[in-house]
Amino acid sequence: MRSLFRFLLRNYFVMMFLILEIISVILIVSYNNYQRVTFINSSNNLVGSIYNRFSTLDDYFSLGRTNARLAAENASLRKQLQLRIALQEKYPVNRPDTVDAPAYYFTSAKVISNSVNKQSNYISLNKGSRHGIKPDMGIIDADGVVGVITSVSPNYSTGLSLLNRRLSIPAKITKNNAFGALVWDGEHYNTADLKEIPFHIMVNVGDTVVTSGYSNIFPEGIMIGTIKNYDVESGTNFYNIKVELSTNFKTLKYVEVVKNTKRAELIKLESNNVGE
Repeated sequence: MRSLFRFLLRNYFVMMFLILEIISVILIVSYNNYQRVTFINSSNNLVGSIYNRFSTLDDYFSLGRTNARLAAENASLRKQLQLRIALQEKYPVNRPDTVDAPAYYFTSAKVISNSVNKQSNYISLNKGSRHGIKPDMGIIDADGVVGVITSVSPNYSTGLSLLNRRLSIPAKITKNNAFGALVWDGEHYNTADLKEIPFHIMVNVGDTVVTSGYSNIFPEGIMIGTIKNYDVESGTNFYNIKVELSTNFKTLKYVEVVKNTKRAELIKLESNNVGE
């Protein structure tokens, strides 16, 4: 204890200088927009680089499992392509290129950081602004919805995981197109709540839940999960629906970032309705 006191007394001025420096930096970053943006971008690059090194090491020990999954995905995509070609040959349709132009593009990325055991979980990817990634782009994997991008640096990006109560996904039940909002229940990494479904709608355990398309982030029909159980709370007109998520957030490795090429046009159009 005496040694500690002697150390503190001997280095008192140095420690006070460092504390004041830290306070000064915090104040500058907090009250100056340019410095705040620069700090966030720099910290994203530093943290992203550290996560990327750990992720590379982890990838080495999971190559077998990853290759097996990629092989299964390739086989599934090949079957879909063959089916589409067969249908196109049987039912040829000629349409203008402007109509057939895809609204969504997908950029592959690797997960370098992910959490599932907090109330507000986030995900970090090894792609950033120089790869075309921007805030408010959706994140999906082969099994379904993963989250939404919130901030980017040149080489990395971070976003809200679906396991975050701040995130709400427009969703629907495929068999009847009844739509509502899917939010995480804050309890388990593999379940969420589907809200705003009226009790007169017929629902069953096992019904498929997908994105409704009522947003400018995700296309319609992206898998979210299946209904695990449901009930109707007394005095309300809506179901309490528990959804089992299709994405396994504990094994996330590779994802796709969704870019809506017509998002800016849609936002501009919808902004004209504000105040009417």
